Amino acid sequence: MKLVSWNVNGIRAALRKGAMDYFTAVDADVICLQETKAHPGDVQHVAWPKGYEPFWNSADKKGYSGTVVLTRIKPREVTYGLKSEAHDKEGRVITAEFDQFYLVNVYQPNSQRGLTRLEYRTQEWDPVFLAYLRKLEKKGKPVIFCGDLNVAHTELDLTNPKTNRRNAGFTDEERNNFATVLSKGFVDTFREFEPGNGHYTWWSQMMNCRARNIGWRVDYFVASEKLRPALKRAWISPEVMGSDHCPVGLELA
Repeated sequence: MKLVSWNVNGIRAALRKGAMDYFTAVDADVICLQETKAHPGDVQHVAWPKGYEPFWNSADKKGYSGTVVLTRIKPREVTYGLKSEAHDKEGRVITAEFDQFYLVNVYQPNSQRGLTRLEYRTQEWDPVFLAYLRKLEKKGKPVIFCGDLNVAHTELDLTNPKTNRRNAGFTDEERNNFATVLSKGFVDTFREFEPGNGHYTWWSQMMNCRARNIGWRVDYFVASEKLRPALKRAWISPEVMGSDHCPVGLELA
């Protein structure tokens, strides 16, 4: 089973830049999108690649946040949000239940410039999201969650760790919370295959950062440890343009 995740930074803009060609060529069973910044009616003219069914979770606020799951394998069930009124107005979570696992598409909140949303992200969102993952596991199936997690876990996951130490996405609080998730029986799948640095999924649009590969790895596939034997391949696709993020992928045997 082949899974792909991509923060498209606006689905309408990404489609204008050729995203549909990528969706067709990648030949994934499920494609998870984040930061879609749209409602279904905004792209009702779009014909998705043959065989895919879209599931939308859009933010109440127009042009903000939002997630989409495109799947050609019919889910047993699809649910939206974390079942928490405090966290479910921004369209950040879609959960698709398949025969062997739950797949959670998530666009985690950014702590923002000046860390104005750090407290919300680390003290409110993160604990609720982890509890949600654990609750899914208790239903008897392992969990895969993917998306823009808005955190670079270690110093290997960004080009300039020293100068970014207290910037959003690389605070001790955010990194520690992600480490806590991994300690509860989850695996950063990319690191199962690639231990080195220089592998990024987001680049600032200033100062030619992408061409110079000055970036951050903030997009992930994370899986329950029970799925470790089934992990066949995990990858990053920096050659795919159309957003300031690039797609990431996971293949299960």
